Formats: sequence, structure tokens, C-alpha cells
Amino acid sequence: MKTPVSAFALILLASAATTAVVLPIATAQTAPEAAVPAASQATAAPAAPLVTGLPDFTRLVEEVGPGVVKIDTTIGSRRSQSEEEALEEQIPEIFRRFFGPGFQMPGPGGRGQAPRGRAMGTGFIISGDGYILTNHHVIDGADEVKVTLTDRRQFDAKVVGSDERSDVAVLKIDASGLPTLRIGDSSKVKAGQWAVAIGSPFGFEQTVTAGIVSAVGRSNPYANQQYVPFIQTDVAINQGNSGGPLLNTSGEVIGINSQIFSNSGGYMGVAFAIPIDVAMNVADQIKKTGRVRRGQLGVMFQANPITTEQARGFKLPDTLGALVSEVVPGSAAEKAGIEVGDVIRSADGVVIRQPGDLPPIVGNKAPGTKVRIVVFRDGRERSFDVVLDELDDEPVAGARGAAPGSKSPTPSADTNVLGLAVQELGEAQRRQLGLQGREGVQIARVQGRAAREAGLAPGDVILRVGRTPVDSVAAFERQLRGVKPGQTVMLLVRSRSGGTAYVAITPEAGE
Repeated sequence: MKTPVSAFALILLASAATTAVVLPIATAQTAPEAAVPAASQATAAPAAPLVTGLPDFTRLVEEVGPGVVKIDTTIGSRRSQSEEEALEEQIPEIFRRFFGPGFQMPGPGGRGQAPRGRAMGTGFIISGDGYILTNHHVIDGADEVKVTLTDRRQFDAKVVGSDERSDVAVLKIDASGLPTLRIGDSSKVKAGQWAVAIGSPFGFEQTVTAGIVSAVGRSNPYANQQYVPFIQTDVAINQGNSGGPLLNTSGEVIGINSQIFSNSGGYMGVAFAIPIDVAMNVADQIKKTGRVRRGQLGVMFQANPITTEQARGFKLPDTLGALVSEVVPGSAAEKAGIEVGDVIRSADGVVIRQPGDLPPIVGNKAPGTKVRIVVFRDGRERSFDVVLDELDDEPVAGARGAAPGSKSPTPSADTNVLGLAVQELGEAQRRQLGLQGREGVQIARVQGRAAREAGLAPGDVILRVGRTPVDSVAAFERQLRGVKPGQTVMLLVRSRSGGTAYVAITPEAGE
């Protein structure tokens, strides 16, 4: 890895003490009791051990090791010979004679070396003609990439292509008959199984570490890789291991070691690997077309898992799923009939347990693929066949503040059961906020405790109450009629920072 991945680690230390309680022996004389036959006690048969023995990885390393390579990169270009000669001529003769060759003038006009940085990582050979997989961040911005094989041969590598979203890069060296690694099936990986990593931590080539798979399908909120369902392991991974293979006990590659969680920059027991199925899909696209195409559904959903209060507000049977907060106009989702307030429960037959499960399922499919999406709406599940669009890499512009000097309409005089006073939105405000159509009323005052605790504040825009759009103060108030303390109300809110999400509010009596 070029730089330590910024992350968090939590260490829990626990100790337990066992206290022995000694009871005094009775000394009073008692009459002898009649002999009682010992009761035969049923003894359960001992359970068969679930884990036996420890694996020996020596044969695996002997067979797989030759296919793992060390990668060194150089960032920052050297000056050409002609550029160096031109700079040499600019130095006065007296300085060259006095200080000798190699002298450089001080200051901004001097001949100082162009800044150069070095980084190292690991890769592995996927075809005998020289194709190598590694991480995008290992070679990102590099001017030179060198690959060293286990037999000490070194090659200049060409970057065939690289994908930042998945952190996968494909390299090519001019060689043939190279040892390759067998590709496994990451869909069969399970928590608890043994895993082995081979890499070059801190430049120490062919370093072998082992551990177990801690979890699968893990989303990493601290990395910009929402399309990767990571394999989490406790295999020791450090700087320089990036891009190396994660192997099963059969010597098959099941992932590419990519990220660590650490507050020290070193191994702390939490590492993440890109599933090899995802990596090979990316690699195949890069080799064929030079770029990666991903499917897009066209919805925005809340990043945090659904809370119990939100589930109650939408009458969900549980807290599984991804709550849709926006549907992009003209998108595949809108064409199929998916709406704001729907909770996506499954995609392509895979249950969505938390919001982070959805992007990898959709993003790793080609545009034009038909996907069955099941949503929960109005107390029951509904199915939609969605033909995926192509993911646009252009960033989505966030909502902006109101136009300077714009005059806000007068807010409603009285607050409602939620303790919110709202006001109409003018056309200029709608444009500045990026709102479509007539939806939305703006919060002017927040007096209810539940609303304050939910994070609502003046300037936020309420787009919907439940699934119903509100375009005026009167419409907002109508939707709140009949709401009693203790009932949960779901508000779709466009926050001052531009994000759109559902907020659950349960007013209490006396607010």
C-alpha cells in the first residue's frame, strides 16, 4: 500500500477471575443412613470435534509462490538528458568550476531534482503470457512500474488498465511460459475457513501469513468502493501486501488483498480482500475494451441500515432492506415503477440485509441486464423487472443553499403534533435546491423535542410525509391530521447539506 488506510480499531481487553468457595465440614454426629443404591446417571455421548488438526501450508506455498510477484513503482518523472544539459548551461561558469559538477542553483529557478516517490506492492500472474493482477492504488499515478519474479528476473510492466471503483489494475510484462495461479470461486467462501496471503510487506518478498475468513459480503464505509462486497479476514496484511492473492487451502485465489483497518498503519487483525469474481470481471473488461462498464438502477437510498423506528413507520416486518429516498428522473428504476419510500428487499434473488448489499449486486452486472427487484410498499411486497442503465461516472451535484437575498415566505403560524413550523418554497429556492416539480416545504422553526433529536433544523426541506408528496403548508398539515403522540411519522427530508433521507419522528405527549 502506498499510504496507510485511514481506519478505526477497537481493542477490548477482558479478564475473568474464578473464586473458590470452601464450605466448613459438618462435625455433628449423625445417625448412619441406610445404604442407597447408586442411581445410574445417563451420560451423553461426547460430541464429535468440529475442528481437527491444523493445516500445513508448505506444499501450498511451494506450488503457488512462483506465481506471486513484487511490484515497485516510481512516481514523478526524471528530466531528459536534453533538459539536464539546458539547465547545466544556465549555471555561471564560476559556480561550475568552484563547486564542481552536479551543483544546482538555489531558489525557484534552480535545477533541483524533480520530486520522485516510490511505492511497493504485490501482484500475481493470471496468464502465462504475462498478465498480472494487482490493486489500482499500487500503480495509481506511477510513471514506472517494475515487476520482480521469484527467480529474480525483473521486467518493466505496462499498465493495461485500472479501475479505481474496484481498486483493480491489470499489468502486462513481455514474457511467456510464466507460472500462473488458479482462480477460485469467491461465492463459495464462508466465514471461518482458512485463508492464506502471500506478498511483500515492507518489501519482504514471498512473505506468507495465514488466518481465517472473518466475514463475507462486507461493505467498507471508509473506502470509496461501494461496488465491492469485501472478504474480511484476520490474515496479517501490511504495507506492501496490497495486490497480493488471498488463497484457500486448495491454493486457489479467492481474493485480492486491498485494505486494512488500522490506527497505527500496521496489522491490527482486520483486513479486506476484493473477491476474485469481482476482480476477474473487471480484468476481463479491461483486457477487452480498456474500460469497465457497470449497471445502474437509478435510485438513491439511505446509507444507514433501517432502524426499528423507521420499520415501524413503514410497517415493515423487520429492518432488512434499502430505503429509497430518491429516484433519478428517466432512470431504469423510474421506468420500471420503483418509487420513493419503497424498501428494496431483494435484487436478482439476493436478499438485501443492509443498504450496502445493493450496489455490488447491481454494479457488477452489465448495462442492459434485466434484474428482478422486490420492494416492500404499502404493507406488501411487489416485484419489478428493471433493465439496468449504464453507471455514469459524473458526480451528482448536491443541493445548494437558497439564492442570496431571496425572500422566504411567511411560515405557518402554529406548529403541529411534530412541533414543526413550515413555509412555502419560492421558484428561485426550488431551483437553488435542485428540486423537481412542486414538491417540498421548508422548515422555519423546530419546537418539538422528537424532531430536534431526529436532527431536523430550519432550512431543511420536507418532501414527503410517508410516501405522499407535500407541495404546500396546507398539504403538509393535512398529512399530519390524526397523528397522535406515540405514532411514528416518516418524513422524506432534503437536508441543508444536500442529502435526502427518510427521518422517523415519534412525538411524545405534551410536545
